[in-house]
Formats: sequence, structure tokens, C-alpha cells
Amino acid sequence: MKKFFPVVTAIFFLFPPSLFAQEELEPVPGSLSGAAAEQGTAAIPNPPEDGIIPFIDLSIRNPENNREVAFTIQLLLLITILSLAPSIIILMTSFLRISIVLDFVKRALSLQQVPPNQVILGISLFLTLFIMWPTFDVIYQNSFRPLAEGNINVEQAYREAEGPLRLFMYRQMQGNPANVRLFMAMRGLDRPNSLADVPTYVLIPAFILSELTVAFKIGILLFFPFIVIDMVVASALMSMGMIMLPPVMISMPFKLILFVLVDGWGLLTDQLVRSFL
Repeated sequence: MKKFFPVVTAIFFLFPPSLFAQEELEPVPGSLSGAAAEQGTAAIPNPPEDGIIPFIDLSIRNPENNREVAFTIQLLLLITILSLAPSIIILMTSFLRISIVLDFVKRALSLQQVPPNQVILGISLFLTLFIMWPTFDVIYQNSFRPLAEGNINVEQAYREAEGPLRLFMYRQMQGNPANVRLFMAMRGLDRPNSLADVPTYVLIPAFILSELTVAFKIGILLFFPFIVIDMVVASALMSMGMIMLPPVMISMPFKLILFVLVDGWGLLTDQLVRSFL
């Protein structure tokens, strides 16, 4: 029983009996008032006095009007958007192309564990921040900052944040507008003449397909010189009768030497960044 005493004591302090008492609680100063609860707004509570642990109350009740129902739906949508934020960052920015190209480089060099996938994703993330920083800065200045200062509402902030991202995605597809026309035709919409004619739900999948196509084209170009090295090494081993020796084991050092001598990481990064400008 002694070994369970600390556990019981901790439970007693974390969940005192008064917490489960079926008594009517008095309203806490700084908590939601009746009008604020009906409007779906929350007031910032006053800071508690020193040495007092604040009381947190989470209650579930039936909605009293349609505004409370709408507020609940908005809260659920906000939680859903936050859970999908990583996917949005991956698919609507330069992260997709960069990560695929770096993975192609790893496979072309016949490397299995170096660099690790976490390192590739980290490099892709910071290169994405470098490339997308002007776009993010415009979103911050025109959307987030005015919203935090109370100059615009949530709908206006969404429109201001959507515009720079739409412009970035549309610019990346100027050389390959077939994807936009494809999705517009699939939805039965007219052929667009400008960015304003393309809905966002059409622009995003078209941008994803365009990025995949561009990344695979870059990957094919990266594979060519390394395939030549593999063919030369395989032919040399065959001519010497070393059939049982894997050609990849011999060709990988030559690939690494070539990649380092030509400053492969610098050239690759420079061309990746220039492909978005």
C-alpha cells in the first residue's frame, strides 16, 4: 500500500473532491457572460491572484440559437485547417518540387541512408522559407498584421492571404498552362484568360501536377550523368570477368567524386532557386 500512496496523493491534489461536487458554481470573474456566450466570443479573463490556481470549466450544452451553432461549426473548421496546415505548406509552396528533386539526387548517387530523410526534409523546409519569404512577408503585412490590429475581419484577412499564394502558384504554371485548362474542362468551366478566371479549388490541383512534372523533368536530367558512370563501370567489370562484383559498389565512389568536384550541391541549389524566379 505504501507504493500506491504517492499516486493517491497526486490524484487527490490534481482532482480534489470539490471538483466533482454537484453544486452550482458561482460565475468566475472575467469568464464568459451570457451575451458573450450567445455571440460566440470569449473575453480574456483577469489574471488570478498570486498563489491561486485558476479554475477551468469546459461544459457542453445544447445551442440556444443559430449563432451558437455557426460558432461551433467555425471552431471545428478552424481545428480542421490547423490539422491540415502541414499538407497545405507542402502542396501550395515550393516544398514539393525541392523535396522530390533532392530525393532524386540521393537515388542517382546510389545512396541509401545518407543523407537521412529528415535531413532532406529539413533542407527542403529552409529552402522553401528562403524562396517563399517575399510571399509570406506580403501575407503578414496585408493579412495577419491588420487582423491582429483589428483593422480587417477574418474574411478580408483570408482574401488578403489567398491572393499572394494564388499569384505564386499561377506564375509557376505560366510555362505549362495545360493543367489549368485540364481541370477547368473537367469542371465544365470556360477557358480562363487570366488568374481571376481560375478558382482556387482548380488552381491548387493544377499547381500540384505542374510541380510534379517539373520535378520529374529535373530528376531525369540529374540521372543521365550518373547512368553513364554506371554503364562504364559495368562494362569495365564485364570485360575483366568480375561478374559477381556489384557495379554499384564500384561506381558510387566515382559518382561522389564527380558530384563533389563540380560542386553539385551549390549548382543544384542555385538552379532550384532560379527555377522559381
